[in-house]
Amino acid sequence: MIKSDIIHPDLLQALAQCGHKANILITDANYSFLTNTSAQARIIWLNFTPGMIGSVVILEKILGYINVEKATLMASPADFDNTVEREYRGMLSEAIEVEHVERNAFYSLAKSSDTLLVIASGETRRFANILLTVAPTLV
Repeated sequence: MIKSDIIHPDLLQALAQCGHKANILITDANYSFLTNTSAQARIIWLNFTPGMIGSVVILEKILGYINVEKATLMASPADFDNTVEREYRGMLSEAIEVEHVERNAFYSLAKSSDTLLVIASGETRRFANILLTVAPTLV
């Protein structure tokens, strides 16, 4: 039996294959997984039911396995209270660059050949999609 925080065998294998500059997309439950991701990206389905498994839990566990150099978020309206972004920022090192891009630019990045892994979450909060760029060293 694997003794770690992540025991999902496909997810462990996919994380091991993501080298420096690879992108990992953690999506919310409303994301269009098949049309707005790279054709060669591996999709890990963790969206069993709305609210389970949330993107914050996934990010927390992923950060224990990879080094992140950048996090890209879809820009939300100025009057939107983005609670999930605050939770993400609380987990990300201050050394990690956080960028916001508009919706279509986010989809373009997600469709890039650099996006090797997509993790479908059951997160129901809006604007919870986060694109992580793998770093070569601990940041």
